[in-house]
Amino acid sequence: MLQSLAGSSCGRLVERHRSAWCFGLLVLGYLLYLVFGAVVFSSVELPYEDLLRQELRKLKRRFLEQHECLSEAQLERFLGRVLEASNYGVSALGNASGSWNWDFTSALFFASTVLSTTGYGHTVPLSDGGKAFCIVYSIIGIPFTLLFLTAVVQRVTIHVTRRPVLYVHLRWGFSKQLVALAHAVLLGVATVSCFFFIPAAVFSVLEDDWNFLESFYFCFISLSTIGLGDYVPGEGYNQKFRELYKLGITCYLLLGLVAMLVVLETFCELHELKKFRKMFYVKKDKDEDQVHIMEHDQLSFSSITDQAAGGKEDQKPDEPFVGPEPPALADGPPQR
Repeated sequence: MLQSLAGSSCGRLVERHRSAWCFGLLVLGYLLYLVFGAVVFSSVELPYEDLLRQELRKLKRRFLEQHECLSEAQLERFLGRVLEASNYGVSALGNASGSWNWDFTSALFFASTVLSTTGYGHTVPLSDGGKAFCIVYSIIGIPFTLLFLTAVVQRVTIHVTRRPVLYVHLRWGFSKQLVALAHAVLLGVATVSCFFFIPAAVFSVLEDDWNFLESFYFCFISLSTIGLGDYVPGEGYNQKFRELYKLGITCYLLLGLVAMLVVLETFCELHELKKFRKMFYVKKDKDEDQVHIMEHDQLSFSSITDQAAGGKEDQKPDEPFVGPEPPALADGPPQR
């Protein structure tokens, strides 16, 4: 008997705080996923980093041996300056001196990466005025971009997702949840094909030193707004029609970002995902809702009462010609 009571009380306690338990598991799962990613990246990339460091040491030692007139300190200063310029998008290579980072199309590409928070980092403002303007421009532009994307995605979702699902549901009588799931899968496949596979094939042809995997990697990193900056198209020294190419990439990034948001919105509207998300949300207490409703009703009633009382008080001075009603004649008309 005691065990059954204890089990039922524990069950009620767990059910009552189910959202908190789910949220705790969500936090724990996210932390474990972060640790898992760190372990995998470290184990995969650390050997390549070690090999690159050894190769650079050998090249540096060989260069100093071949140029005895140059000291190691002078070489360090030169390499430091070259790396500093490279971080600002300026290359010291002879075959890259002809390409400018701040012509109109390159600046337009930079502005689109700033407003979309992609931020490749290959080109950054050099002057203090440019850095100050970038701060002000981003403060205004990023919320403006969010508003713009929200409005565009809302309109596109109506025509691409909601109306087709409703039409199939009413026309052929299929389950709305099943139609929405099938539509989300088809939309996701179409988006991946049009904005990942096909552009990756195009980039692998237009960029000389990119293979298909690197091109697909660039598309994913860009449209997910990660923007690592290790692969940036249109930066080759022999790039043909560079201005037009940069403009096309800017349009691709904006359209691809809208398509990604439409797909995410479509999946978020699925009934199954809505139920799954609600597991981690804080549930509203019914008692608190009833208290808020009662307080709102009391305020509304009191305001109406005050308005009625105020109306009566205002009526008295405004209507002096209204006198008291005559008394009722109980015994008939007065006698003469």
